Amino acid sequence: MKKLYFITGSQDLYGADTLKQVAADSRQIIEYLNLRLKNTAEIVWQPTVTTSDEAEDVFIKATADKDCVGVITWMHTFSPAKMWIRGLQILNKPMLHLHTQANEKIPYESINMDFMNLNQSAHGDREFGFICARLGVKREVAVGYYKHDCVIEKVRSFAQVAIAVDFSRRMKVAMFGSNMRDVAVTDGDRVESEIRYGWNVNYYGIGDLVDLIEGVTEREIDEKTAQYAEKYEMATDDIVSVKEQAKYQIAIEKFLKREKVSAFTDTFQDLHGLNQLPGLAVQDIMAKGVGFGPEGDYKTSALMAVMCKMALGRLGATAFTEDYTYDLTAGDEKELASHMLEISPVFAAEKPKIQVHPLSIGGKQAPARLVFDGIEGEGIAVSMVDIGSHFRLVCAKINLIRQPQPMPNLPVARLMWKLIPDFKTGAAAWIYAGGAHHAVVSTALTVDDIRMFAKFTDTEIVVIDENTKLTDM
Repeated sequence: MKKLYFITGSQDLYGADTLKQVAADSRQIIEYLNLRLKNTAEIVWQPTVTTSDEAEDVFIKATADKDCVGVITWMHTFSPAKMWIRGLQILNKPMLHLHTQANEKIPYESINMDFMNLNQSAHGDREFGFICARLGVKREVAVGYYKHDCVIEKVRSFAQVAIAVDFSRRMKVAMFGSNMRDVAVTDGDRVESEIRYGWNVNYYGIGDLVDLIEGVTEREIDEKTAQYAEKYEMATDDIVSVKEQAKYQIAIEKFLKREKVSAFTDTFQDLHGLNQLPGLAVQDIMAKGVGFGPEGDYKTSALMAVMCKMALGRLGATAFTEDYTYDLTAGDEKELASHMLEISPVFAAEKPKIQVHPLSIGGKQAPARLVFDGIEGEGIAVSMVDIGSHFRLVCAKINLIRQPQPMPNLPVARLMWKLIPDFKTGAAAWIYAGGAHHAVVSTALTVDDIRMFAKFTDTEIVVIDENTKLTDM
């Protein structure tokens, strides 16, 4: 399990008894946080910081510990902030400044100066907050009594984003083929992606995958096909096409494991040696949290993997989607999102059906795919684009809705949603911001999660929500 260092600040003027109480209080807070966050991350106590050397040492330790994904800081007493400068300049991991107290209420009858000097986070955290602002330290601030649910959820969200940032910094992405020819928005600077996010993105010839496909055994194919039949409704008699997809999935998963890859792309323009475009195979893989982007869109595949990591343990669905077409009924506009094949079954409102239909692009055999209508609920759609000088995240609130009428002649997975604050504003704002037609949709994550990730990766973010005005774009 990943760790968060809990670093408590004080000073050496208060004496041993006060520092002993500070340490006891911080341990008590950590014990409670670990009880509430035991399935997310481990909060690890660190000795109270009272000098510049101690501050520097603990941040060096946090930075060097590969299992430590971030730090939580709390100033129990007043802690002169110049002593934190060297340490904060070293820290390269996300930080949460927890503005809390050991006590929930003021003991009105018994409060005295000793109590005030000990319990002065209102004093110490402002001093610490100033030096963070002066140094430009990227951090989150959680305010309130540490046992309150709202504070616990803030700490949990921070932990999940910190884990995702750490995962991102070590992620490998495989591109089977390159970016779709002549397409702009899905392309990007792969070197800068590694510098900024840690994404090691590399091209692999489709032949690397074909070699693995040729080595898949009939027994493996039968086992995978049986898994399909258990998870999905087998709504086709073309078992040969289903087994073809099973063969692809087995080979892709072997490749991902061998190369330690967390996200991948393919493209229908480079299918030499394949009889079908991977459809069902990719859909089933995405359901496991592996990132995917079609047509060589490495940014979306990597972003999906990161967001899936961020959403672990939360209710809801997270995966790639693509904007397709609109219902422009005045006052009741809706968007239909889908793709040729590759929409994850995590979005299915009912048990997905395995069907086989011709694909009007790519010039290959009819591929097996999962067909379903999408879930309902509040969500976000997130797109990453390369503006040239920097990367930009476009994050829009959406409301996923039930499909109003059947679509019997559209044999693909389908999601429908309404834009916020309204269709014209939401669509125009997305276009003004340069958002792509590919996005990662999540009903598990919130705008605040994406803001936090953007902050800790120094990424520009454009948010489209109920407060969006086109005059600001």
